[in-house]
Amino acid sequence: MKKLKVIGSFEKISFPDFSLYDVIAKIDTGATSGAIHATEIEEIELPTGEKAVRFRPLGRGSRYTVQTFTMGMIRSSNGQSQLRYIIPTTVEVQNVQYKINISLADRSLMKKDVLIGRKFLRSHGFIVDVTRGNKYGELGRIPI
Repeated sequence: MKKLKVIGSFEKISFPDFSLYDVIAKIDTGATSGAIHATEIEEIELPTGEKAVRFRPLGRGSRYTVQTFTMGMIRSSNGQSQLRYIIPTTVEVQNVQYKINISLADRSLMKKDVLIGRKFLRSHGFIVDVTRGNKYGELGRIPI
């Protein structure tokens, strides 16, 4: 039997591929997939002719270019569907690194820059204890 790991409703996480550390994420079992706030999202063609997606994670800092991506129709909490870029990356939760596929979205109207959904939680054996992590839920966006 797989040992379950407990995670709070809000959790400090990091994205080492993008030099983003201690970002407060909303852990949402009602959401199928995850999303990270990004701006200046654009598909580009590299000098090699390959396609890539370029974006600014959390809307500040450096822009990143990722060659491996897919497109997916994602339904947001308001019920509207949106075509988004989905990228593979690494997320660090409770000092352990995991692979994650996460969509790039404008989350500027949301309280948290990152949403982690149940696909990730299920695939890595997390259960959510809603009494944990609430101190982070009170905080709004934290500047990096």
